[in-house]
Amino acid sequence: MDIHFTTRPETEKDRRAIAEVHARAFGREHEAQLVERLRQGLRFVPDLSLVALYRGEVIGHILFYPVDVVNGEKAVESLALAPVAVLPEHQRKGVGSILIRQGLEAAKRLRFNSVIVLGHPEYYPRFGFQPASRWKIKAPFAGAEQALFALELREGVLGHSGGTVQYPGEFEGV
Repeated sequence: MDIHFTTRPETEKDRRAIAEVHARAFGREHEAQLVERLRQGLRFVPDLSLVALYRGEVIGHILFYPVDVVNGEKAVESLALAPVAVLPEHQRKGVGSILIRQGLEAAKRLRFNSVIVLGHPEYYPRFGFQPASRWKIKAPFAGAEQALFALELREGVLGHSGGTVQYPGEFEGV
């Protein structure tokens, strides 16, 4: 059953509700803490932190954060899709999918070229994500190759990059 909800960039007053969404969706505080750390980061883009609202309440959240794909001395900027969460009682109703699609559109409007996600292999390909190995992009830790995906927002931008995703320190501990 689909629900009717709206989306928009987060505001200061949404922060407590966003933390609650992540804590309830993941059953732990790590992702909520990550969101707070990313907000404090120098590369935080407020228009890439979106909330889903149902009857005026925050029921979902997604954040995209700039990362680099590093190959030797060359670094190509990308975005990390991390994290995305929906309250358990609103999951499987299209909320996460809409947040992802609208976040990708916002990233395009802001002229970002690509997005990297470490996530479920059956979920992210529906949005156009492909295995990052297609572009010789690797995770910074072993064993994540099957879950690392990339999406070009502008065709050909990842064609010659290759390298390792370099997540900023804010991602440590998740």
